[in-house]
Amino acid sequence: MNNPFLVPTAELFRHRGTRSRVERHGPLPGVELSASRLADGKDVSADLLVEAQGETVIVTGTVTAEWEGECRRCLNTTGGELSVDLQEVFVTDPVEGETYPLGRDHVDLAPALREALALALPVAPLCADDCAGPDPESHPVTVASDDEPAERPADPRWAALDGLDFDT
Repeated sequence: MNNPFLVPTAELFRHRGTRSRVERHGPLPGVELSASRLADGKDVSADLLVEAQGETVIVTGTVTAEWEGECRRCLNTTGGELSVDLQEVFVTDPVEGETYPLGRDHVDLAPALREALALALPVAPLCADDCAGPDPESHPVTVASDDEPAERPADPRWAALDGLDFDT
């Protein structure tokens, strides 16, 4: 599989202290958090400065991606765009949670981008700040008394459960 976030570093280490502007676009599948995830089929864009200092590579810049998810109130699909400022250090002997691994001739930006975008995803997305939840005309709230249970209209989101038969 071709990794669009693999950046060669040989030239950087020949001229230490110089910065190289790097633009990369490509998919980062499997980035998700709770009810939100990166949009399927959409590329992540990274606009970065890569600099070799000593035996380390420092990457700074901005990463953007489209996300999608389910609204926490009405369960309709919602989404938007993430823009994350990135500043990471890559070394040959990384410390977990602090730095990322630096390859012999390259740096793989994908793990750092994946982590930054996952942390920026909304945990409980909303389609709109004023979302009232499910349509009350289609799904009215009814109150049952002890004497007589309320008859509720079927909620189409639960329709798949109607076909279950637990007696067999």
